Amino acid sequence: MHLDHPGTTYPERHSSSATVRPDGSRRALRVGLGGPVGSGKTATVAALCHALRDRLSLAVVTNDIYTREDAEFLLREAVLPPERIVAVETGACPHTAIRDDISANLEAIEDLEDELGLVDVVLVESGGDNLTATFSKGLVDAQIFVIDVAGGDDIPRKGGPGVATADLLVVNKTDLAPYVGSDLEGMARDAEEQRGELPVLFQSLRGEPGVGPVADWVRGQYAAWTAKTSLPA
Repeated sequence: MHLDHPGTTYPERHSSSATVRPDGSRRALRVGLGGPVGSGKTATVAALCHALRDRLSLAVVTNDIYTREDAEFLLREAVLPPERIVAVETGACPHTAIRDDISANLEAIEDLEDELGLVDVVLVESGGDNLTATFSKGLVDAQIFVIDVAGGDDIPRKGGPGVATADLLVVNKTDLAPYVGSDLEGMARDAEEQRGELPVLFQSLRGEPGVGPVADWVRGQYAAWTAKTSLPA
């Protein structure tokens, strides 16, 4: 997880957790997806499941305040078998369960691994929130932050920890740009200014290449994860 740019102060996050499970097997790579309400997080999770499930063992943990709406959407779309999708009801601001008290999410992930056996990647979707949402490093190994062009082309310029420090920034719904007057080139410039060398991908799930580049990024993260977490002989 990339941390903050010099001179920027954001809430402290937990330290990384163990990479090996009690039975000696490698735990799953945990990828968090955060972003504002309506930015397309759940649709991106669904598309990633379709793109990755043939070659990787996947599971999903969703977070909603008082409902299981996101998990139910994924179940209706049949993106994974039902036993691979778990919902966490946070009962409070979504920040609480992904950054501050991460115990419910950790328990959900560990239960999935206990029940399913080997899991390669767990996608952890945050409940919809604003630009300050970040994941604890004790919960996820990499973070994707999803914004959309309909939310305003000034979002990258406004920054915030999600935009500035997530391992990957996804600008979603680019097909809507002509209809809402969003300047994609300007968004790209502003994102680069905020993020430096951290990657930014522009995405529309309604056409090619769809989620492909984001799926490739996740595959790259998984390859790096397995390389650096070699199991003891």
